[in-house]
Amino acid sequence: MSIRGPLVDRFGRVHTDLRVSVTDRCNLRCVYCMPAEGVEFRPHSAILSFEEIERFVAIATRLGVRKVRITGGDPLVRRGILDLVRLLAAVPGITDLAMTTNGILLGDYAHGLRAAGVRRLNISLDTLDREKFQQISRRDELARVLRGIEAACRAGFDQIKLNTLAIRGQTEDEIVPLARFAREYGLEVRFIEFMPLDAARQWQNDRVLSAREILRVLQEDLGPLEPILPKNANAPATEYRFLDGGGRVGVIASVTEPFCDECNRLRLTAEGKVRNCLFSTEEWDVRNLLRNGATDERIAELLHDTVGAKKKSHGTESGAFAAPERVMYQIGG
Repeated sequence: MSIRGPLVDRFGRVHTDLRVSVTDRCNLRCVYCMPAEGVEFRPHSAILSFEEIERFVAIATRLGVRKVRITGGDPLVRRGILDLVRLLAAVPGITDLAMTTNGILLGDYAHGLRAAGVRRLNISLDTLDREKFQQISRRDELARVLRGIEAACRAGFDQIKLNTLAIRGQTEDEIVPLARFAREYGLEVRFIEFMPLDAARQWQNDRVLSAREILRVLQEDLGPLEPILPKNANAPATEYRFLDGGGRVGVIASVTEPFCDECNRLRLTAEGKVRNCLFSTEEWDVRNLLRNGATDERIAELLHDTVGAKKKSHGTESGAFAAPERVMYQIGG
């Protein structure tokens, strides 16, 4: 039996992008992601092995997946991560292999990641102020993150972006300094609206620093921006360039201007659950299939079932939103 494809949902969205979380562990405790104490991580036996991840990804590529992003937790805390990168880079059909990391271990891994096959890198950075970094992440690690960014710049990745969470009352003062920093290093900073996935469940709509407000602050201080056209239909960020030629920024308006109509993503959690939306309240268990002799065709069927059940939107824009039980570090970035 041949594997069916491509992965098209009821609304005509073709799914070609897969986020693969390789661990729920992280060496930070960011307030918008994890509790300060008492975090219970999955035991190693519950986490998919590299061989299981490789098999799943290989099946997904036969169904049309072309882009794979390795996430966590922080993926660099997973022992042997370079071995997994090599495995995935060799899977036929993958045209883009990327990673999202908090950057703490990047100074040790940047060149190895590039050599193993990672082409693009996203690095989380919410502030350049040491004290505020400690407040947000509950760790004094800003210096190591900055060293990691420098190492990544030297390693020769095709693209490096900085991911910055925008929270009203907390990060307004970080917008301009981070944009200046990105321009200096030839990077793109992407400002992401605060989403209701924090472990403390303190998200409120009035804490969302909107994309429009972010753009206003940038232009008041750094000059006019113009949108980069044509926009990548499946990309979450709307990108802009500074008219003075000094770099570009992106904004991800997940809450105020959702991009559900163009969403082409699936997610695999570290313990082997497939999700059709970051905010999904349902998951499909592929670990059980992988560990109990299921055929490739059966796993492909699960993928089609997952895509077939995808909703038109996650509902934050209409008031119909229902927060998932699991939070960001448990789902994967």
